[in-house]
Amino acid sequence: MSMAKKNIANNPERTEGQITRRNLLVWLSSVGLFGSAVISIFSNLVFIKPRATYGQPNRFSIGKPDEFPSGTKLALDQQRVCVVRDGDKLCAISTTCTHLGCIVAPSDTGFACPCHGSRFDQDGNVTGGPAPKPLPWYKLTMAPNGELEIDKSTEVPAGTYFNV
Repeated sequence: MSMAKKNIANNPERTEGQITRRNLLVWLSSVGLFGSAVISIFSNLVFIKPRATYGQPNRFSIGKPDEFPSGTKLALDQQRVCVVRDGDKLCAISTTCTHLGCIVAPSDTGFACPCHGSRFDQDGNVTGGPAPKPLPWYKLTMAPNGELEIDKSTEVPAGTYFNV
């Protein structure tokens, strides 16, 4: 037997159940490798999950026609659309400025862009400012449940009203 093996076997300070330095290093390495494998798997699963952020839907309900009395000009800022009712006719006009995409505000004479000064008449036609084209009108329909729906993916010619 070599001298090193005799010292370990005859070491009076070592008791049963005591861990050796080699066993401690093996255990620590195993825990570290297992932990890094778990973290790698978790981060790969998080990476694979799509991080797509979906915008507002292009088709949405705005309520029943009775909620819009005659003469109403209601801007829905979240959907970037203005609902206008004139007698028994309803329409949906975009409130996104055709210049740089700012939100235009309804005014007494039509619509006004607070950022760059574009002005639009009641029908969304450009009356002043840097806007290159009029505000688009969107398709307005009645859903089977009796509520009005705006479809922003379908533009209609200016002056196209929905009759209630």
